[in-house]
Amino acid sequence: MGLFTGFQISGSGLTAQRLRLDVIAGNIANAETTRSGEVDADGRPLPYRRKMVVLEAGRPFDYYLGKKDPCGVRVRGIVEDAAPPRLVYNPDHPDADPQGYVRMPNVNVLEEMVDLIDATRAYEANVAALNATKEMCLRALDIGRR
Repeated sequence: MGLFTGFQISGSGLTAQRLRLDVIAGNIANAETTRSGEVDADGRPLPYRRKMVVLEAGRPFDYYLGKKDPCGVRVRGIVEDAAPPRLVYNPDHPDADPQGYVRMPNVNVLEEMVDLIDATRAYEANVAALNATKEMCLRALDIGRR
């Protein structure tokens, strides 16, 4: 394990959690968006679909050469939730179907808030690990000066 491996691991975690926070914020902002810009087979607008970040163990280039273990985390991708949209009865809405139902996004704000707290805590943990690594490096330099 190299001197800067701890920084790489924490940095990758910070980057991944920041992306999670951004995606969650987008989900909350679009929790009432009934038009995503896409249409179904009948030509009706589709609502916004909840997005999720998929993470996996990071694998630096040296890992493929057999020199190191995988370290950190990386974003595999951002996927859309396959859950169906919520149906809300609102016959006055411009996107209502003939029966008066509006397809609303499959975003549950409560679930998003829980994910937001989780991502925030993970981000804070990575900051703490980064600071601990920095402190260990500074103490090692102090030992070398004596």
